[in-house]
Order: sequence, then structure tokens, then C-alpha cells
Amino acid sequence: MAGDLEGKVALISGAARGMGAAEARRFVSEGGRVVLGDVLDEEGEKTAASIGDAAIYVHLDVTLESDWQAAVAVAEERFGKLDVLVNNAGILRFGMLEETDLEEYELVIRINQIGVFLGMKSAAPAMRRAGAGSIVNISSMAGIKGIGGAIAYTASKFAVRGMTKSAAIELGPAGIRVNSVHPGAIETPMTAPVGVGSETSEQQYTYPIPRVGRPDEVAELVLWLASDKSSYSTGSEFLIDGGDGAGNLPEAFRAAIEARG
Repeated sequence: MAGDLEGKVALISGAARGMGAAEARRFVSEGGRVVLGDVLDEEGEKTAASIGDAAIYVHLDVTLESDWQAAVAVAEERFGKLDVLVNNAGILRFGMLEETDLEEYELVIRINQIGVFLGMKSAAPAMRRAGAGSIVNISSMAGIKGIGGAIAYTASKFAVRGMTKSAAIELGPAGIRVNSVHPGAIETPMTAPVGVGSETSEQQYTYPIPRVGRPDEVAELVLWLASDKSSYSTGSEFLIDGGDGAGNLPEAFRAAIEARG
């Protein structure tokens, strides 16, 4: 039986490790061919090699339009076309508003926001040549609600959410769908420095699904959006957050309910 991405070619940024690597492996397992882009060249080469002949690694600094154009060219030259783009690359920086300097703020914006803009701009012409396409922009729950102590990250992820909608409107007539994915706490190398996935951190989650998520869980959602199974979905945001966005049961309410019982 043919896989969900049989015959499709994808470009994934930030694919050397974490969610990007999980997405690349899952895509290939469903018949896709993948170009993995990253600035972590050694890790990226190893990841691509471990996946096999259906994967190739390219150096991709998402802040450089020339790197994006080169990556798209590799996809078309090596695999014949480009059907899917996953804008996965991103960085996380913490800092209170008054303590965040302009240089650090701009760094986050360049990678998380401008990188997505350049990725979509560079991939769209190739998708037009292919006759259709799907762009999946990885935002965050920080693109749904504010997060204190991460003003640059929050700003960048809200921007990704908005750009997704604008691009969906513009590219829809060409058969190119654009959606955003909003992960909650996912255990990756990016989130490890703040304890996501550690035993201590796990105990702090009060989501309806009280644990951190895994990269392979995000990859399943991204796979669906990349495939034709999501053919009527565009301009939308998809949360994968353990129910964080649903709200919470305040401890005062819990105590009152227990007292009644």
C-alpha cells in the first residue's frame, strides 16, 4: 500500500535533530523524499545518512535568502520537484522585557520569523511549478497565548501564525496550502536547557494530558498536514499541546469541589 507521501518531495529546516529529524524520518517512512536543512552540519549529515537514499542534507541558514534558494534547487535537481515545506527551524531565548537587549531580540526574530518568510517565499515558485504544495509552519503555543519571560520568542511565534494566514490567502488559488502547528512543551534539545522532559519538570504539568510531548507525536500531525489527507485545510492553526490551550482547573476550584464531596 502506498504511503501518505508517496511520490512527494519535502524540504525541512532545522532537521538535524529534534522535531525536524523526527519529521524527516516519518516522511520517508511514508514514501517521501526529503531534503534536510540545518546549520548543524555534522549532525545533519549523520541524520540524513541514517535515513537512507531518500534523504539528503544541505547547509541551510534560514536567515539567508541565498541558502533557501540553494536548498530549493537541490530538492528540484536531486528529486525532481518540491511539494512540501516544513519551516521547523527556530531558537528559544528567555529574558524579561526590561532585560532583553535589542541584539538578542533581533536574533530571535531573524531566525524564527524572517526564516519562515524566506522559506515560504523561496519554496512557493517551486510548488507552483509542481502544480500544488503544502507549507507547514512550526509556531508554538507562544503563538497562541503570551509567555512571560520570552518576549522575543512570543513575538516571533505570533508572527508565524499571522504570516501563515496571509500566505494561505495568496497561495490558495495555486493549490498551495499553508498551515501552522503550535506545539506545547515538547522534549527536544531546544527545550532541554529549561528542564522540559526532566523528572522534575514532568511533575509541574497540570495539562489535561499531564506530561511533555514527544517529537514523534508532532511529526504525526505535520505528516497529516503535508499529505493530501488534509486537502481542505489551509490558513489554520493546529495545536498539539496536551490540552494546555483548553484552560485549567484552578486549585481553589478543585479544593471547593473536593470539600463538597
